[in-house]
Amino acid sequence: MRRIWSVMILFFCAGLYLPFPQAAAQDQATSGEAQAQPAIALHGTPKYGADFTHLDYVNPNAPKGGTLRQNAIGTFDSLNPFIIKGTSAAGLAYFGCGLIYECLMDQSNDEPFSMYGALAETITVAPDKSWTRFHLRPEARWSDGTPVTADDVVWTFNTLVEKGYPFFKAYWQDVESVTAENTQDVLFKFRVKQNAELPLIIGQMSVLPKHYWTDGTHDFSQTTLEPPLGSGPYKIGKVEPGRSIEYVRNPNWWGKDMALFKGMNNFDRLVYDYYKDTDVAHEAFLAGSFDVKLENNAKIWATGYGIPAVKNGKLIKEEIENSRPSGMQSFAYNIRRPVFRDRLVREALAYAFDFEWSNKQFAFGTYTRTNSYFENSELASSGLPTPEELQILEPFRGQIPDEVFTATYQVPVTDGSGNMRMNLKKAAELLDQAGYMMGEDHVRVKQTPEGPVRLSFEILDNSSVFERWILPFQQNLKKIGVETTFRVVDPAQYQNRMNDFDYDMTIGTFAESDSPGNEQREFWGSDKADMPGSRNIIGIKNPAIDEIITELIHATSREDLVTKTHALDRVLLWNYYVIPMWHYPKWRIAHWDTIERPEQLSGQSPMIAQTWWSAGAAAPPVEPTPAAEGEKAQDAP
Repeated sequence: MRRIWSVMILFFCAGLYLPFPQAAAQDQATSGEAQAQPAIALHGTPKYGADFTHLDYVNPNAPKGGTLRQNAIGTFDSLNPFIIKGTSAAGLAYFGCGLIYECLMDQSNDEPFSMYGALAETITVAPDKSWTRFHLRPEARWSDGTPVTADDVVWTFNTLVEKGYPFFKAYWQDVESVTAENTQDVLFKFRVKQNAELPLIIGQMSVLPKHYWTDGTHDFSQTTLEPPLGSGPYKIGKVEPGRSIEYVRNPNWWGKDMALFKGMNNFDRLVYDYYKDTDVAHEAFLAGSFDVKLENNAKIWATGYGIPAVKNGKLIKEEIENSRPSGMQSFAYNIRRPVFRDRLVREALAYAFDFEWSNKQFAFGTYTRTNSYFENSELASSGLPTPEELQILEPFRGQIPDEVFTATYQVPVTDGSGNMRMNLKKAAELLDQAGYMMGEDHVRVKQTPEGPVRLSFEILDNSSVFERWILPFQQNLKKIGVETTFRVVDPAQYQNRMNDFDYDMTIGTFAESDSPGNEQREFWGSDKADMPGSRNIIGIKNPAIDEIITELIHATSREDLVTKTHALDRVLLWNYYVIPMWHYPKWRIAHWDTIERPEQLSGQSPMIAQTWWSAGAAAPPVEPTPAAEGEKAQDAP
């Protein structure tokens, strides 16, 4: 996946579990009694019970030591990933467990949605899902030795909702109150009942140190280059703003002996070096400047690794199949713009994108066209709606496109020859129906009461990597009287414009998990459409979609969740909010023989920084670094 607005590092961590029966979750539901549990599944029971010794996708005997060098593109100016301001450094996740922050609970990476105790030793959920309680581990510590307390959890939740990314307010909007009952127990009460996902997604919260952020010298609402205090397995080491950042493993980390950390956190140092663009980064990789590269460019994968190191085995290339939903990478419309409010216009422009020809020219035919927001998973809709799906969709008849009920969604296709006359004819017919007629300058114009509107727009991105795909698209659009420009801006300007919804069209990626839920409000919810910085980049305000999302959040089983996701997928697709691009159901991973990996990966993420290890070297002692916690990093020369 190309962009997810922020790198979400899935750093899976949990503890030494208390014995519990595999049917504990089901027993609780049927007995009517709330029981403390060390793990919980959204539907069914957790995979890992009391007798497990390590996750299936780690090497429990992986050696510790060495350095993992990785790359990042662009720049950074902040070590606070939780706010809109600034551009945070690579390795700092604004959501979920990361390198320096730990969560209440953490998700295993080889089952749909199960959470295991991390900072929290146990979770207790009311039978009607109206509240949940977390009991913190007494051994949990901040890296300055201070215990993690329930007050930290309360302060974190309130601060993230009030001052953090809009995502937090959307994700946890059904939380009514949070209370510290004592130093180790924190209670969350909910505005609704039977939202089975809510206790689990609260468990995903990165907990922050209240005493650090409220000491009078730190302002959470501002960017900072001072390494913050954390509770995770790594501390921030040397920082060169805009150039590099180092994470150093904490040998005294309180969680190092936990069961789910067996075979994890193997590198003593993690270093991210920044490069100005992907071409420069690739050349640096081939020269051995960093250890591993996840390749997302099919052409470079096929033609850009012709060096002796590949032939002699020093540089290893692997394609590894994965099982994660690919989500939707697309040309995303900003329907706040008048020109894109018309569904006919949005449908028409899709006929000008000749994927089949471009795939052969630029990707050696390796990509697969995307036809679902939940592609590469059982969550993707296909064919006509099932009777169960129709039960969900029927109440919205007349509010959603008629095709939802009568047709199978399929993106426009061509024969790949480059001759797409019939597709362009169809596009022109749709634009005629929408009232856009060819003007004297060969650009279509629609006469409105406010005056003539030209069919002209800009495609905005922060990288030129898609330029070779966009240029043929622009040429085809020009043939049917549509005027377009492609503009590449630096990452900081791009993020600011995205936050302010200042764009016509962009390359948007909507990343999906195997258990969609409350985050769908952030993607498509009406109340997020006008909230600066939200992930509703399209600007959707659709009451039917809002209601379907609510029903999805309250799914009662895995089967119910899949059915309701299919219904949501169909409504999104037939509204033509995006022009789907493509996906590739494998990871292309190139790495030098300086690092090694587990025999089995999780299928959801390669988890390179978390589960791989340094090859052939004894673990060196962790050396002090120039920028310790509490010391402000110096500006780069």
